[in-house]
Amino acid sequence: MTDACNIAAILPRMAAERGDQVAMRCPGSRGLDGFARHDLTLSYQEMEDRSNAIAAGLQWSGVARGMRTVVMVRPSPEFFLLMFALFKMGAVPVLVDPGIARSALKRCLAEAEPAAFIGIPLAHAARKLLGWARSSRINITVGRRWFWSGPTLAQVEAIGAGASSQLADTTPDEMAAILFTSGSTGLPKGVVYRHRHFVAQVDLLREAFDVQPGGVNLPTFPPFALFDPALGLTSIIPDMDPIRPAAADPRKLLRAIERFNVDQLFGSPALMEVLANHGAPLPTIRRVTSAGAPVPAAVVAKMRTLLPEDANFWTPYGATECLPVAVIEGRELQSTREDTEHGAGTCVGRPVPPNIVRIIGISDGALPEWNDSLEVTQGAIGEITVVGPSTTDEYFRRPEATALAKIHEALPDGTQRIVHRMGDLGWFDAQGRLWFCGRKSHRVLTELGGLYTEQVEPVFNVHPDVRRTALVGVGEKGQQRPVLCVEMRAGVDTAEHPRILAELEKIGQGFAHTGRIDTFLVHHKFPVDIRHNAKIGREILATWAGKQLARQKTTKKLAEAE
Repeated sequence: MTDACNIAAILPRMAAERGDQVAMRCPGSRGLDGFARHDLTLSYQEMEDRSNAIAAGLQWSGVARGMRTVVMVRPSPEFFLLMFALFKMGAVPVLVDPGIARSALKRCLAEAEPAAFIGIPLAHAARKLLGWARSSRINITVGRRWFWSGPTLAQVEAIGAGASSQLADTTPDEMAAILFTSGSTGLPKGVVYRHRHFVAQVDLLREAFDVQPGGVNLPTFPPFALFDPALGLTSIIPDMDPIRPAAADPRKLLRAIERFNVDQLFGSPALMEVLANHGAPLPTIRRVTSAGAPVPAAVVAKMRTLLPEDANFWTPYGATECLPVAVIEGRELQSTREDTEHGAGTCVGRPVPPNIVRIIGISDGALPEWNDSLEVTQGAIGEITVVGPSTTDEYFRRPEATALAKIHEALPDGTQRIVHRMGDLGWFDAQGRLWFCGRKSHRVLTELGGLYTEQVEPVFNVHPDVRRTALVGVGEKGQQRPVLCVEMRAGVDTAEHPRILAELEKIGQGFAHTGRIDTFLVHHKFPVDIRHNAKIGREILATWAGKQLARQKTTKKLAEAE
């Protein structure tokens, strides 16, 4: 039924309109030079036919509409065919980042309580040996089956070969997927996506970035490649480890870009830094999109020099729970660089229509009901909230987390809508632009008031020998000691550290809010999130900083005793 509210409903239409167009190229065999040939391809017609076959085979295997189904498959034709097959039949794929701690991964899978588990052999081995997803009664292997039961995906597809359309009549409010957050600020939470959320995201992305069918995209975060068929794009799946974008080989990315005339690129700030540092021009690229964390101003400036003059560099703001919220283009972002380096925060642009973005007072407790008195005045810093068609409603089986993140707003017509609390702090300027000041949970509460990461760190990041900094608080909230952790650029001699730290302290004294910081600690390499390699693990750094300060205090006492 083509009128279903389902992101996969676009496939039969695309197959009819441009069936022979390559929808996806994936790394396959390798040439003598070591580069992937990208000889695993899927046309739109093949995606339609094979996803129908897999959907039919899955139903034969016992997977049913509404059934929570873990998918642990590497970026490959099988991954994308599986996802569209599950969407079509109305099953509920469950996605968890494979790079998170094993204990957290096990807890996420237990919380999701899946009835089916589809994965590569290593995932199934972990399932059996480590006790993952004990609730699963249907187990399907992508590749060769080892010492467990259940069919392989190849057998499933063969059983469903030749099946007609498997598109179920899914409704807008029907659960479509459970996507676990990266857990960069705590235990990952399962975000419940309904079919209307995915459909709305496609529309928002198309309008925000003026996406036209026929383009060629290099999505270095594989889940985003799921949007490409719905947007009429050809995806070139990069030859890289998707959970280590900071370690991507820029030569492999450039080879794919040149060979397939890629004109669009999606990647995290860490991936953009890799390309910026490599310094090779990107003459075919017309649109770059970078998300996951604020993109450093220097990286934006460098990337602009590598792109054609008419290319756009977009940095959308959002989260797993709501995306996109706001967008800004690189030229405008560069024009705000001085304000950012003086402590204003990072400008993330204007809200994407029809999103409604409002700033409320900072609080850590639940806010069950919306009222207009929650909003702060224009220009004041508070927590960012969003209402929009892609705003999700809840976390799966996490009522406490849902209560802290969602506000119910009554409307004049008697209906209600969900207001999502982003957990981010920010403010609106007089031009209607949103400025991001950092995570609420990362604010440092001193005796003199709050300090916010994105208003502090850019002030110090201007130092030429510093790669990045991280503000953390040590001690009890309200009396925290602000500490600036510093990661030096590669090649900086340790003998230079005292000079650099003294220069950083002098830089900080140039601004009222950073003048309070007098403790600077060098850390050899910051911990970062496993999804984008860009969000700094400030909780880990705060613990480390506390131990460092305690050690320094003990050493001082021993020295005084002598």
